[in-house]
Amino acid sequence: MTKIAIIGSQGSGRTTLASKLGKKGNVTDVAMYDFARSGIILTATDATGYPKSIKPLVTALNLADIALLCIPPEGPDAYTGECMVALDTLGYRHGIVVLSKSDTTYPYALDELRDNLKKITAGTVLENWEYVYVSTTTFDGIEDMKGMIATISERVDSELAERNDLPPRVVIDHVFNVTGIGCVVLGMVTEGTIHAKAKMVVQPAGKQVEIRSIQMHDVNVTSAPAGARVGLALKSIQSKDVDRGCVISEEGTGVVATDFTLNCTISRFTQRIMVGDMLHLFSGLQATPVRVEGIVVGGTDGTDEVVWADSDHAEPGSECVLKLTGSKRLAYDRSDRFVLANLDCEKQRFVGYGFSESIPLTPQPNN
Repeated sequence: MTKIAIIGSQGSGRTTLASKLGKKGNVTDVAMYDFARSGIILTATDATGYPKSIKPLVTALNLADIALLCIPPEGPDAYTGECMVALDTLGYRHGIVVLSKSDTTYPYALDELRDNLKKITAGTVLENWEYVYVSTTTFDGIEDMKGMIATISERVDSELAERNDLPPRVVIDHVFNVTGIGCVVLGMVTEGTIHAKAKMVVQPAGKQVEIRSIQMHDVNVTSAPAGARVGLALKSIQSKDVDRGCVISEEGTGVVATDFTLNCTISRFTQRIMVGDMLHLFSGLQATPVRVEGIVVGGTDGTDEVVWADSDHAEPGSECVLKLTGSKRLAYDRSDRFVLANLDCEKQRFVGYGFSESIPLTPQPNN
């Protein structure tokens, strides 16, 4: 199964392109497009609520394995740049840069834009991504793009297969009530293999449930592996107790918390982080406001010894430990990547990323 996020600025042609990849389904702040034929299953997510909010962008990227970054002939604007920072912050491994509206300019201009973008993305996760030229009126180039997607999807499938033996975990993105069935959720199996009739827990609600049944693209199945997009009928829970971002996992796995201590890498494209700042913390599809209560930075004192000390700030491009407090419970695994954002920034809202598990940081020389 191939899961794609289609992102870019409002004038990038992303929504028109999404409509050519499948039949339109659920629409909230993201729009889902589904395609299933001859053994090929594809789901494309368009972050329709972006750039007004960054939450749809984070949602679309977390629901996908492959990103299509759409850029029109006018070149990247501030929101294109923010999308690039988001991809880098999330450590996004697979994607294609789509130079959209290719029929509205000249081939040499597209080549020049591609070369400039390669310079801009050097040193980021996009550095080795392929480029494709696609018209959003005649759709010339779309078959080339589909071929690239198929090639990348084979690599993604191999990576996902390695997760099948991990403890099962499902991230929920839609929930509703069905008469005669009860609570039904849509989501993605991020790890492990789930089975019908299995007893699991919905976090952070802490509700024990049984998976009544599993569907994949409207077909009943008895199990679903890592990477599968599923619909689950749940027993012993009401739809009002489940939100987007909730995690279904085995009892005793994962962590639920309101306060966090994270080893962080601060983006070089953000502003200085200060103690007392209010940030937004994303974990998968969950999000909550947090306050920076403490910052620990590391440096060298002219010898080989590393010195770690409390600080009132962290500089762009640095590594540090952030102590954060919030009011909303988030469910996560200790190896999960958290994303930090400052919603008050007008241009580039992504601050950086962090992990809760102990990961060695690279100390910065003291000035």
